Amino acid sequence: MSTETNGGHPAPGDLPAFPGDLPAFAVQLRRMHGEIGRVIQQYAARQNLHATDVQALAAILDAPEPMTPTRLRALLGLTSGAVTACVDRLERAGHVRRVREDADRRVVHLQYVDDARAAARTHFRPLADAVRRAGADFDAHELAVALRFLTELNDILAEVPGEPAAGR
Repeated sequence: MSTETNGGHPAPGDLPAFPGDLPAFAVQLRRMHGEIGRVIQQYAARQNLHATDVQALAAILDAPEPMTPTRLRALLGLTSGAVTACVDRLERAGHVRRVREDADRRVVHLQYVDDARAAARTHFRPLADAVRRAGADFDAHELAVALRFLTELNDILAEVPGEPAAGR
């Protein structure tokens, strides 16, 4: 029998053992988050964007299907007004365009503008180069395991409930 607490989430004693050095993983994940955040902040500043705008661009770029403002709102945890303001800024800056769906004109898809995509690739190329350099000493199997771990971690992190921000 599970001793679930905290809104249906497992109690710490119910979690599986972590066979690695958990504090060391935590430190390295925080470092990685900080370094990627620094590069994102630089891009946002160069493009006169908010960090949230860059998160929106990444969500649009990485979406497996056409992104809608409603889906973007859910992904970023923003209000509808905040998403509208974000998309307005991105559209004015030439990064995205709103495209109405042919079948249902009420549905709006957000598309990354090709020129803006090229600018983003140029800015973020050092991140891709860093991944290549870091992975050069690992074989394909080791990288597949690392990717599997990161994918699983991100999937589980996406399920972690957040506290609503003030005013939401």
